[in-house]
Order: sequence, then structure tokens, then C-alpha cells
Amino acid sequence: MTVSTTEYTDAPRPDDDAVRRAKAEIRGIVGQIADLARSDAAPERFYDEFLNKVVAALAAIGGAVWTLSDTGVLQLAYQIDLRRTGLAENPIGQAQHGRLLTRTLTTGEGALVAPHSGATGGIDTDDENAAANPTDFLLVLAPVHNDQGVQGVVEVFQRPDTRHSVQQGYLKFLLQTCDLAGDYLRARRLSHLAQKQSLWEQLESFTRTAHGKLDVKETAFTIANEGRRLIGCDRVSVAVQKGSRMTMEAISGQDAFDKRSNVATLLTRAARAVARTGEDVWYSGDASNLAPQVEKALDAYVDESHTKGMAILPLLEAEDEDAPPEPGQRRKPPKVYGALIVEQMVDSQEPEGFRQRVAVVRSHGTTAIANALEHESLFLMPLWKTLGKATWFIRGSRLPKTVAVLTLLTGLTLAGVFVHKDFTVQADGEFLPDLSRKVFAQVGGVVTDVKVHDDDVVTAGQTVAVLRNIELANELTGVLGEISTAEAQIESLNFELSDRAGLDRADIDERQSRISQIQRQLSSLEQRRNLLREKQTMLTITSPIAGRVITYKVEDVLAGRPVNTGDELMEIADPTGPWRVEVNMPDKRMGHIRSAWQAAGEKGPDEGSPGGPSGGLEVTFHARSHPEETFTGRVIEIGQTAEPRGEEGNTVRLVIDFDKQALFSKVGEPKVGEGVRAKVHCGQQSILYCYFHDLIYFVQSNILFWF
Repeated sequence: MTVSTTEYTDAPRPDDDAVRRAKAEIRGIVGQIADLARSDAAPERFYDEFLNKVVAALAAIGGAVWTLSDTGVLQLAYQIDLRRTGLAENPIGQAQHGRLLTRTLTTGEGALVAPHSGATGGIDTDDENAAANPTDFLLVLAPVHNDQGVQGVVEVFQRPDTRHSVQQGYLKFLLQTCDLAGDYLRARRLSHLAQKQSLWEQLESFTRTAHGKLDVKETAFTIANEGRRLIGCDRVSVAVQKGSRMTMEAISGQDAFDKRSNVATLLTRAARAVARTGEDVWYSGDASNLAPQVEKALDAYVDESHTKGMAILPLLEAEDEDAPPEPGQRRKPPKVYGALIVEQMVDSQEPEGFRQRVAVVRSHGTTAIANALEHESLFLMPLWKTLGKATWFIRGSRLPKTVAVLTLLTGLTLAGVFVHKDFTVQADGEFLPDLSRKVFAQVGGVVTDVKVHDDDVVTAGQTVAVLRNIELANELTGVLGEISTAEAQIESLNFELSDRAGLDRADIDERQSRISQIQRQLSSLEQRRNLLREKQTMLTITSPIAGRVITYKVEDVLAGRPVNTGDELMEIADPTGPWRVEVNMPDKRMGHIRSAWQAAGEKGPDEGSPGGPSGGLEVTFHARSHPEETFTGRVIEIGQTAEPRGEEGNTVRLVIDFDKQALFSKVGEPKVGEGVRAKVHCGQQSILYCYFHDLIYFVQSNILFWF
């Protein structure tokens, strides 16, 4: 906007440079006012800077900005040196000045009013009902318009001793700058309308989402997150009262949080303390005016979280105004549903409309939490919700499909119950030759020589290993020395007795007694010698049977190894003879085998003898090395004891006879101990029982057992 500046002063005509500088300064001020009008400054700041720039540009005494209140009354928004007008000490002048401002507001036109004159130029300041200028200054008045009409009046207190043309320049400048102020008010109103529209949209979204769920946790989560957006704060938390206990259910911005953390624990304590009082708490740095228990809990939380400002608002049941308490009785305290916690982490100052938005969130949050708690407290609500969701498959076009599927499932279930099939129980086992022996060390020693290798063929009595026992050799040497000494002593005594010259009867008897004693010692020593020599022969280990060495890498295992009496050295088996399969059946499945065994009508293992029904129970098995080949056999023996074996727990040994030639012809000779997977046939059972007998056993032993 271009503003004329040639007529704003009545001073002697300056030089051209001074005029240019003055014009440039005023244009700069106008530009600053235009920039200020385009900013989003608050009204207080805008009027402050606006009036100071206008007064400075006009070199005026002072000025004032008057705006319309919500009730349509003019009120002072900002002033500069208003006291110099003397209006404060002149009540009549105040009334006249007020009417002058009202006239400007009504007409919507600017005016120049000389000192102590009426609005129309007459000298009527003695009439207290007149619209006049009771001051000693020239009043330059200009209205401020927006799209809704005149919204205020700007007046400037100017010196009266100026030319009329200069005064007209003052008015023109003020009208032009007031147009800029009107632009500010229009932009602010549009921004306010946009914010109001956004607020309504946020409120609608918050209301819809807050009341959209009946799950307490989801409702609290929605209130916390959507409420924070609506309020415009840093954090919103929601605590819910369940019975006598209050728990923190949601914190905005956190999908999950640790309820045992220091912050969550202290915040819950603060919310509980406030909820017990039933009073709202607004904290902005000073908690000294609060109840002691609230102050203590709040200080502890603030010390931990370093929040600057917060509000803890109990979510209370609305009072029923139509049901006053009985005479003589106090009104029952409202029910507490929880607490709403609003926090400002950076600044404790409350933005415009802050508490109103908090009140909206609180109101809707109370209703939503109350509905969710009531819904959750309904008897067997999870069951009813599940049943309600389960009806989807019988609605609309799904009903025929559902009937067809149910019919099919019913048919399959009936078939599973009434149609029978072979019932088998499975277990692992191994191939073993009937004739096998383990070779043990009969005396202790060190293995000095291993005569065989794994898979070597040996004959009965063949030497397979040699031991050395130094202690045994030393002991034998000592015994032989003692025998030689005793024999020499006997020979010496016999020589003395052969020449009896010079011996009396007592000497002869004494020597014969010594000979008898030494002979007894010699007999004992000879027995020890024979025993030690027998032990020495035991240091040579021989095979107890003819067969094959089945111990893996026997020479590497035994060479140089010290062994004790009874240690197993190797195993020898006869693979050319009969073979058997030994199956380790878990004891939990032995009931099926026992029932099938007894159902065959023969004496079973419970009666103390091996064997079973004629031919034994049928068994189907395969070698783990050849799972594609299946063989059959019969249970010929059931072990009389259960022994713990690995992960299967207690197992009972089953001995199975089978056709050796059929096995050898298909897979060759098996390795001793080669794994077998076997199924023992236990008669006929329903299809469902055949596939789910392990589950039935688990239910019977782990669930029904305790009832």
C-alpha cells in the first residue's frame, strides 16, 4: 500500500533528502504493519506493535485501541499514554469520549475532532450527553472493519497546532493502517473458523472412536490417543477402577508399557489418591494447596517424570438430580470409574481453550469407560461374545453350506465311532541274535594285547585278549620264594634229625615240632600259589562261544586300558543261529497288549510265565535301514519287569519271533542292535480310538484322574 507523506508535518520545508528519508521511514513502518497483519500473532501482541508503530509514524502523543466485546460493548484493548488526556479524572469527559467512540463505531467513518469540541465541530463540551472531545489533543479516529462490519476504533492523540492539510494526512494514514488491521481481523476470523471446523471434526472422530468399542482396554487406549490429539497436550493417560483396585490401562503413544515401571507405578498412585478425594487436580508446579496424600503422591511422580504441568481428573458417575437423598441422609458419593491424566512435559502454560477440550474428553471418556466396564461385568460375557461371533456361519447364503458341512462332519464322526479297524501300538526295538555273550574281565589288570578285531570270527575258547597284573606277578613271586624257604628249612631239620648223635630227646621233639609247623605253612603257601597261578591263567581272556566279535573297534577301545574285575571287554554273538527282535514297549501302552493277550484265552504274563496265546500276538515291523520292506512276526515273550529307558520312561521288553529267511532274502543279514520300528496288533477298535488313544490316555491320566 502506498501512503502519502507530504502533508504529515507543518514544519518548514526540508531539503529533498530529508523528505525522501521521511517517506522511506513511513513506508517501512507501513510495510512492517502489513507484515504484522499477515502474521498469526495473538491480538494482544498485534495491537501492541500496531499502535506503537502508528504513534511513532505520526509522531503522536499517544493512542488507544478499542474493540468490541462479546456483548457488543467497547473495551480498551491497548493504549499509549492515555493518562495524559485527563479522562481518568473527568467522569463527564469519559462519557462524552465514549459517545464519540460509539459514533465512530456506528458511522464506520474516520474523523478528526478538535480539542474541546463536539463530533460535528461545535463547541458543546459542556453538554454531558454530547459526543465530544473533552481533551486538549486533536483526536484522530478511524474504525477497524472486517467482513462482519466494524469491530473496533483506533484513536491517536495528536498535537492540535497543525495545518488542516496535515491533519487530513494523519486521518488518511490512520484509515489506511486500520485497513491493514481489518485484514488481520479477517484472517484471524478465517483461521478461527478453520480451527473450529477442525476441532469439530476431531471431536466427531474422538466421539465416534471412543464409543465404538466395549472392551475396557481398547476403550482406554482410544481415549488416551485420540484425546491427546483433541486436547493438543503432550501425553494423556487413562486409569480404570476395577473393584477396589485402580490400574493404569493406557498411555498415549505407547501400544504396550510396563505397568511395574517406576513412572507407571507412581502415576497410578497419584491417580488413586486423587480419585479417593473426588476432586479435580490442576498442577502447574505448586502442589502445596493440595491434600497431603495427593501432594505426596504427585510430588513423587513429578520428581520421576519431570512433567511441567498436569491435570488428574476423576471419572465419576453423573449425579442424579431427580433423586435427592432422603431427609437426614447424606448424598451417596458418586461411583469412580477411573481417572483421566493430562500432562504437559515442556511448558506448564495452558493454551487457549485447553480446559474446555479437556472437559469434552473427560465427559465422553467417562461415559465410554462406564459402558465398557458395565459390558465387561456381564455374567459369562466372553462366552456370549464368542457365541455371538460364532453365528456367522448360519447367516444368509452360508446356511446351506453350513448344513452340508455339519452333515458331513456328523457322518464322519459316526463312522469314526461305529466303524472298526485294526488297532496297533507302536514302539522301537532292535535286532539281536539269540546266542550272544558278553566277555568280562575276571581279574583286574592292564590290557596288553588284543588278539581280535571287530567283526572277526572266533571259536569257543579262543584267546581274544591278554592282561597283565604286576601286583599279581609280584605276589606269586613272593609266595614261590616263601615256599622255597620253607622247603629248605624242612630239609635242614630232617638232616639234623638223621644224625641224632649229641641230641637228647627234648631236642628231637623240638625239631619234629618245627617240621610239622613249617609243613603246615608250606601247605598254605602251595594253596596260595595254585590260586595265584589260576588267576594268572585268567589274565588270558577267551571267547565263551563260537561266533563273531560285534564290539565296534574293540582293539582301539581296549589297547592299554586298565580294567577291573567284572568290566565288560567285548561282546560276541553267533549271527548264524536264530535271531529275535526285542521291542521296548512303553508301560502306558501295555494295557492294550495285556487286554489283547488275555482276550486270546491263554495264560498271560500276569500269571507268571512267558509265552502267550497260540502263535502269539501278531507284529508288523520294518528295519530302520530299510523302511520300505515290512515283515511280520509274533510276540513270544513279555518281560516280567518294567525298566527305565531314555525318554520313553519305563518300558517292558517284548520278544518277537520272525521268519529269518524272509528277512535275509530281502535286506540281508542285519547288524546286531540295528533299529526296528514295530507295531503290535491288539485286535479291533473304532477308527476314532485308533487315532486318538494317546489323547484319551492323556485326558484320563492327567485331567479326569484329579476329579
